Amino acid sequence: MPIEPGQIYRSLSNRHHPSDGPTRIRITNAPIGATDLDGMRKVQVVTLTRDGREIRTRWMRVDKLHTTPTTRDGAPRRTGYILETQ
Repeated sequence: MPIEPGQIYRSLSNRHHPSDGPTRIRITNAPIGATDLDGMRKVQVVTLTRDGREIRTRWMRVDKLHTTPTTRDGAPRRTGYILETQ
């Protein structure tokens, strides 16, 4: 599935307070075609607050975004972000 503006991802990390829930991000800019210095494509994202406000705009590597909560081998992912809505 292609990465598109408006998609929402949630963090797979357990480094959040239980009452806050996982960090959620929204894609604001589609992947740029050119690779960065490290050879990876990037997307622009914003962090979403619990009330839906957009804060902390930044660029993120595309390889941190996943469509499934499991790896190819069926093991649960422990890092990155999983697609929440399309």
